[in-house]
Amino acid sequence: MTLRGASIIERNIALFLDVDGTLLEIAATPDAVKVPAALRNTLHLASGREHGALALISGRCISELDRLFAPYVFAAAGQHGLERRDAKGKFMRPPIATDLLNPARAALVELQMQHNGLLLEDKGTALALHFRLAPKLEPLVRASMAAIAAPLADRFIVREGKCVLELAPSGISKRMAIQAFMSEFPFEGRVPVFVGDDVTDEDGFEAVNDMDGYSIRVGAPSKTLARYGFSSVSAVVTWLRRRNLNRPPTVARLR
Repeated sequence: MTLRGASIIERNIALFLDVDGTLLEIAATPDAVKVPAALRNTLHLASGREHGALALISGRCISELDRLFAPYVFAAAGQHGLERRDAKGKFMRPPIATDLLNPARAALVELQMQHNGLLLEDKGTALALHFRLAPKLEPLVRASMAAIAAPLADRFIVREGKCVLELAPSGISKRMAIQAFMSEFPFEGRVPVFVGDDVTDEDGFEAVNDMDGYSIRVGAPSKTLARYGFSSVSAVVTWLRRRNLNRPPTVARLR
C-alpha cells in the first residue's frame, strides 16, 4: 500500500481520540498503563486550541480515564460509547440489567482461575477477558466466551479487541458516541477527526467518513475503513504537538 502525505488544514476540528494503542502504547495489563505528564499537557493544550472540542473515545470507563489523565478532565465516551460525558460535564448512561451478567461473571472468574495468564476486567456493565499474557489460549477464550454469551444474545454481544474479548451491552458503539458529540456545543459545526487503532474503532471511522471528516488508523497498514494512517503512537503525539504549535501537521493518506 502506498502512503501519501496529507495535511489537515481545517482550523476548526472536533478531535476524537481513542486511548490505548492510540495515545498510549498497549501494556501487558490495563492497570500497567502510565500516562506521561507531557501527554496530559499536550491534550490539555489541544483541547484549549479546539475550544473544548476534544473528547476521549475509549473502551475504558470514564472514571478510569479521569484517573489516568488527572488533573485534567475531558469530554469522554467510555466503554465503547456506553457511558458519555459531554463538554459541560453532564454524564449519561442508559440503564443496563447488570444482574443478567452474574452467571457469565462467575463462569469467567472460574476460567481465569483455571488458566494462568488470563485477566478478567469487570466493568460492571461489561466483562472483558484479556489473553495478551497467554496468546496460546485464544482458541479456548473464543470458544468459552461464545458459549457463555449465547444465553445473553438478545441483550449482549461479544466485542473483539487486541488480545481481548468483551461481553458488552448490544446497541452501543463509538459511532453513536461521536454522532452525539457532533450534535452538541462545542463540537457541532466542526470537521470531525477520529484517531483509533483497533477493530472497535471501525464504526467510529465510518461515522467520521459519513460526515466528510478525517478517519485515522494507528499502526501497520491493514484492512480498515480509515482513510488516513499514523504509523505509531509516537506519531500521533507528535502530530498533536505540531498542531498545538500551529505547524502544518501531516498524516499518511491510505486511499
